[in-house]
Amino acid sequence: MGSSSRPEVVHAPRRIRTIAVTGSASGIGAAVSRRFERSGARVIGVDIHDAQVTADLSEPAGRAKAVSAVAELCGSRLDGLVVCAGLGPQTQPTESIARVNFFGALDVLDGLLPLLSAGEVPAAVVVASNAAGLTPAHQELLQALLDGDEDKASACAAGLDGSTVYGTSKLALTRAMRRRAGAWGKAGVRLNAVAPGPVDTPLLAGGLEDPVLGPLIEALPVPMGRRANPTEIAAAIGFLLDPANGYIHGSVLFVDGGSDALLRPDIL
Repeated sequence: MGSSSRPEVVHAPRRIRTIAVTGSASGIGAAVSRRFERSGARVIGVDIHDAQVTADLSEPAGRAKAVSAVAELCGSRLDGLVVCAGLGPQTQPTESIARVNFFGALDVLDGLLPLLSAGEVPAAVVVASNAAGLTPAHQELLQALLDGDEDKASACAAGLDGSTVYGTSKLALTRAMRRRAGAWGKAGVRLNAVAPGPVDTPLLAGGLEDPVLGPLIEALPVPMGRRANPTEIAAAIGFLLDPANGYIHGSVLFVDGGSDALLRPDIL
């Protein structure tokens, strides 16, 4: 009698996702790296030290080095990108805040788009800040940033306080992200941002130690009554990168304990 057994079905092994993370050596970037490594993903860390790719994102040459090194390590495709690298408002000189937080973020983001477009259900997340909406923006600096004029933006930022440069750079980064929604959508790559409030990281610790910035940070009302843990921000980033959330694109997710809603309840 002939056998009625079905032919064996062989499933192809699932490909390991490759995620690049800038600012991976500490704070939110380190928490993001740990989260994806635990999930089985391959993480390519980028930072000024203690990373697979060491690069200074305050300079164009460093950004180009970061892009080329990530490309070499990941091959021809990248499944996810998290742009965490940033400088706090206590940083001197203040023009370096604009160089890293805006130009450093966007040059890496745009430079890696071709690799992301070849990835599997690809997505990218930029780490902005709720300061983008809570800190009064300096209009000349904002326009120079959005115009892509790094020399003019740096010269303008050099004459401003760090808090203004930080908030304006994060606002410009958020707008630049949203302005890319059309082109990135056509390329098949989702792009979103998270806007954290105060997070217990070395960056925040530096701000708290500043005699001027420290009291301002402490005075920010947070309805949840505490600061965030970096793992909570990493969880939000993981949500935005999850292929299951494939229709979230061009959005800003506030992860700030309700501060933005408290202070700007009617801004949508």
